Amino acid sequence: MKVVLYLFWLLLATEIVSNSTDFTVSVLTNDVPNARQMAESTSGLLFVGTRRAGKLYAVVPPTTVDADPEVVTFASGLTMPSGVVLLDGDLYVGALNRILRFPKIETTFREKPQPQIISDQLPKKRHHGWKYLSVGPDRHLYVPVGAPCNICLSQDERHASILRVDPITGVSELYARGVRNSVGMAWHPKTHQLWFSDNGRDMLGDDVPDEEINVVEKPGAHYGYPFVHAGVVLDPKFGKEIGGRVFTPPKVRIQAHSAVLGMDFYTKEVFPPSYRNALFIAEHGSWNRTKKVGYRVSVIRIASDQTLVYEPFIDIWLNGQKASGRPNDVLVSKDGSLLISDDQEGIIYRVVYSGKSTDATNGASANATDTF
Repeated sequence: MKVVLYLFWLLLATEIVSNSTDFTVSVLTNDVPNARQMAESTSGLLFVGTRRAGKLYAVVPPTTVDADPEVVTFASGLTMPSGVVLLDGDLYVGALNRILRFPKIETTFREKPQPQIISDQLPKKRHHGWKYLSVGPDRHLYVPVGAPCNICLSQDERHASILRVDPITGVSELYARGVRNSVGMAWHPKTHQLWFSDNGRDMLGDDVPDEEINVVEKPGAHYGYPFVHAGVVLDPKFGKEIGGRVFTPPKVRIQAHSAVLGMDFYTKEVFPPSYRNALFIAEHGSWNRTKKVGYRVSVIRIASDQTLVYEPFIDIWLNGQKASGRPNDVLVSKDGSLLISDDQEGIIYRVVYSGKSTDATNGASANATDTF
């Protein structure tokens, strides 16, 4: 049955655009309003969180090739249930100050399942309060808690951090500090280190500070907020309070206000070898910049000289200053395609490789064993 479901994903959807001669983008479903983070089950079900809609969806592959996926709303009335992740067949949801668990979700999603409360003790501030969840190699949940403001120093040290949470007891501890607003995390398939996106502060101009892609090489490290941004920009208000603090600089800097959100490493063998272990990133797009930036999916790959190469991957949602969508999350599907959620239009896109694997693009290494 699982094989049949994946075959239908492969055959599904009408092609809408070919971003290059190598990749094709199609609509998997346009019936998931406010789609945010995605999680794929072992049987091929796709679970999707929302922010403003307060709903959780299950996207079910059809049983015939010419049918559309079925979208089931299995929970509603929740507060910002944007973060979703699967662990041992249970769906965990980050909903503002709560972490919820829907046991055995693959078999219960049609039965109006009632969640268990793992924790309801997270900060309740709505500003940057929406969550993105990840399961680490230690089988714990990793949960970012955004700063409750544009720029401030909160008395609650859990604000502007990433928490490590026991999925059974809900007990949490600080894992990373000085993180203004992370809405994307991914574990490197070789180093097993946590990579995360971080959105820079506003009101310092069109191009300052850069967005950040960070790596946790040492748990408990501090990444600068609110004292320094992108590793190099002292904050006008808090920069003078640095004292003897030591900060971890970002691994990659991206254009300010691009709003880097969901991330995933490519671990399959369907895309060309130069994309092996590459990091795909959803750029949600700017809201307060003179000219819009972002509104695309980008990728970070390793070049032949071992440097990191950041470049656009799918860039179809911004025409001049008119945005036709806002990528929010990316997910490498079990069939090797790349799924993209768009919370503006309520669409899940699917990207497949349709070219020849020549690996001559942009100086990226074709060595599938490369790491960074």
